[in-house]
Amino acid sequence: MNRSLVFFGLMGLPLLVACAATPPRAEAVPVAVDSRPLAQPSTVAAKPVVTTASIPPAAAPVAPLPAKLPGETHPGQFAFARELSARLGAARPDRSEAAVNAILAGATYQQSIIDAITRPAEGKPWSAYRPIFINDARIDGGIAFLRENRALLDEVSSRYGVPSEIIVAIIGVETSYGRITGNYRVLDALATLAFHYPKRAPFFRGELAQLLSLPADMFPQPLEALKGSYAGAMGWGQFMPTSFANWAVDHDADGDIDLWASKPDIFASIARYFIDHGWQSNAPVVHRARADGGARAYVAPGLEPSLDVRRLRELGYRTEAALDDNLAASLITLAGSEGPEYWMTHQNFFVISRYNRSPMYSLAVYQLAERIRAGAGGA
Repeated sequence: MNRSLVFFGLMGLPLLVACAATPPRAEAVPVAVDSRPLAQPSTVAAKPVVTTASIPPAAAPVAPLPAKLPGETHPGQFAFARELSARLGAARPDRSEAAVNAILAGATYQQSIIDAITRPAEGKPWSAYRPIFINDARIDGGIAFLRENRALLDEVSSRYGVPSEIIVAIIGVETSYGRITGNYRVLDALATLAFHYPKRAPFFRGELAQLLSLPADMFPQPLEALKGSYAGAMGWGQFMPTSFANWAVDHDADGDIDLWASKPDIFASIARYFIDHGWQSNAPVVHRARADGGARAYVAPGLEPSLDVRRLRELGYRTEAALDDNLAASLITLAGSEGPEYWMTHQNFFVISRYNRSPMYSLAVYQLAERIRAGAGGA
């Protein structure tokens, strides 16, 4: 029997997921993990949100901890379990305080996770970052992937208004077209970062809480068996648990949301993420700009367009393309291999950045998408 399962994520955002599973699952309870405003879908009215924002920060040690032995606990685990259980309440007897503690007792601290998160690729200059993703192997792989999956991609693109090549480029940048989705247990990754990485512990405690709040039978595997990146991101599109709760889609209507093996679910979930964050169909993403001799230095307050093309021209920045003076725009300056590169960015560039806040990431996705689109042609 078909039914709809309503999820509530960050800031009370509703998400409707069409499912065909019986018997009914428990309702997914959302967890707010940060305060960034997100797009409000128009299909369902928002309801009150259950939040773990008040979970007290764990007192993490400065020195790395040794690998955890069976039965040991993470610092801050008991307070976390008590708070999460209280907020989920009687509707989730499988998430009692004792049950949450038992799950966390099975998580293992991984020093390699701490090592990986302290040296992200985004720390490189654009001249070194770009070749990681804009290279023959990644481009040729994307062209082949788009051609192989064109019918399904075009169907998803038509439904959501997100170009097929953008969906493919996200998968290409994130997981090399599904080949590298991560070998860490998601539970280990989130527990390690939630309790042993003070710099971002509140964020990862929120993501851990969200993972434990999702219905256990939503995933194609038991929660304890889920594999992902060192940061706990899952599947071909590398969705964090909060993104899973808000935007993952059971597009093939088989009762599971499988971001590891179901291409319909993978493609539609990425497209849903983009459209709910404000993607504009048939709108520009970014244009290469040049600085006039008297151009004034400009550092944008963020990646969301805060000026327009006219104002950037007044500041001395121009593009080869003829653009509407009133088009919302911003400017980024990157360290290219031949000196500073100026890029005039627009709303869709900002939307790509909701996947990863680095402007280099957004530009790499766009440039890879353009190369894939050109290479795939209409075949």
